[in-house]
Amino acid sequence: MAIQRYRPYSLLDNLQREMSSLFQVPATETNFSQEDWTPAVDIQENAENFIIHADLPGVKAADIEVTAENGLLTIKGVRDSNKVEEKDNYKRIERFSGSFMRRFTLPETADVEQINATSRDGVLELIIPKMPQLQPKRIEVNVQ
Repeated sequence: MAIQRYRPYSLLDNLQREMSSLFQVPATETNFSQEDWTPAVDIQENAENFIIHADLPGVKAADIEVTAENGLLTIKGVRDSNKVEEKDNYKRIERFSGSFMRRFTLPETADVEQINATSRDGVLELIIPKMPQLQPKRIEVNVQ
């Protein structure tokens, strides 16, 4: 009996990935490779920063690559699986392994030179500072 990985939402995941790539990635930056899994993320914004938390359990920090280029933030890497030769005893395999990638369009206010990435307990935290906004200068009109 051949064991296949159970993916209950694989069709929806593929559709979501394709739709995201249409709206977030310029045609020149399209990646035609198929990722094996997609990490879940939370995105926050406060007055000073944008904050992204990505669930990457089992991924070593050395296997994570974060880049910011042309207004796109890319998180990609690989999670190695523990290859099990004897699969006869398994009833279900749900843990994903292999390559992953997520891309996000950065707002114009993001300071890409100051992005900070930290991996702790299987969660990647990206802190993206906002650039200071220029305050309009009031110019006094002199009467002559």
